[in-house]
Amino acid sequence: MKKPAVGGGNQSPLRSEVHDDPETKLIGRVALYAFLLNLGLAVMKGCLAFFSSSLAVTAGAIDSATDSFASLALYGGLKLSTRRTPSFPLGLYKIENLLSVFVALSIFFAGFEIARELFTRDALSPRISLGVVVLLVVGVAATCAFGQYAIRIGRQTESPTLIAEGRHRQVDVLSSLVVLVSVLPDYFGWHFSLYGLSIDQIAAGALLIFIARAGWDLLSDGMRVLLDASLDFETLDSARSILRDHPMVVSVKSLSGRNAGRFRFLQANVILRTGDLEKAHQISQELEHSIREKIPHVEHVDISYEPQPRTHIRIAVPLSDAAGTVSRHFGESPFFAILTLRLANHGLEEKDIIENPHKDLKTAKGIHVAEWLVQKKVDQVFIAEDLSHKGPSYVFSNAGVTTQRTDAESIKEILENLKAE
Repeated sequence: MKKPAVGGGNQSPLRSEVHDDPETKLIGRVALYAFLLNLGLAVMKGCLAFFSSSLAVTAGAIDSATDSFASLALYGGLKLSTRRTPSFPLGLYKIENLLSVFVALSIFFAGFEIARELFTRDALSPRISLGVVVLLVVGVAATCAFGQYAIRIGRQTESPTLIAEGRHRQVDVLSSLVVLVSVLPDYFGWHFSLYGLSIDQIAAGALLIFIARAGWDLLSDGMRVLLDASLDFETLDSARSILRDHPMVVSVKSLSGRNAGRFRFLQANVILRTGDLEKAHQISQELEHSIREKIPHVEHVDISYEPQPRTHIRIAVPLSDAAGTVSRHFGESPFFAILTLRLANHGLEEKDIIENPHKDLKTAKGIHVAEWLVQKKVDQVFIAEDLSHKGPSYVFSNAGVTTQRTDAESIKEILENLKAE
């Protein structure tokens, strides 16, 4: 049975929803900083290119101008990515990953431009002044600092777009260093080569290898999400453990998940120890809450559930000794018998005698014992005393465990009475 929709009748189908949490605001703010930084670098390098007539500086200005347009698209995309509309009811989260792919392609383009400019530059010496060198050093430092900042915030918020932006800035640090190295010999009046290769060509070769590696990583990560690749094993394993640990979950039939931007979407199908629809819906809500609480950035959890096919029943009986004598007290019983019976004929299939781990508690031992038995996933508890309106009875009621009063003296007598019934 599938869980029913909740709250659908109270929401307008035409209303858009927007995430406005502090984390989303932080990501948008960093993206805006990226645009302003790239725009400033583009203007600065453009002025330096005009006054120095340096092809390398011109290439750097083109690279920064390209980055500023990419950052503007990134900022606008982040604003759209957290919106839900009637046409996109699950949100536009994948825009973040689409932008990661776009940034990766822009990295490749920047690498191509750098290589083209450095390997085909004019032989005329540019006019390099101390001011040009100082401003280029400032640009390298600013780019490096912002790249580290963007990656740190991206990992903190698990935003693929900010991580991509930070890696792009790391590439820009190297490209800016190439520009800086290319102008220093002209500033000092040095002209030399190594095995026929200039310093510009050697640095460009090393830079292009890094560009290809960084661009490929971003491109492959972004495409995995766009193609709905599965969540990582650690996240799925954590979600599976949360589901299995609930006392009303018999088993997890299936579990899958995917990323969209920095958000996670999970789908699960579980077998529950109840056939009551209202109770099953309550359990599914508890499971969703636990997953959202323990796993970060879970945007949506879809849990479908089925009742357990009942072929067996697990019964708990408080014992005063390990021989099977029924105890007159619940919480203080030194032992408990956990019996697995076949429903068809109440035949005994398995019997475990377990020591009560809570018998020596000074307070609330009955509640602790009840919670312990619920964790053992028992279906019914036979007791000699009346637990009505007491703590253990509420624990059993909430977990769907029934209680049965008995005057039997031993486990054997309880089993005989069940068979007689």
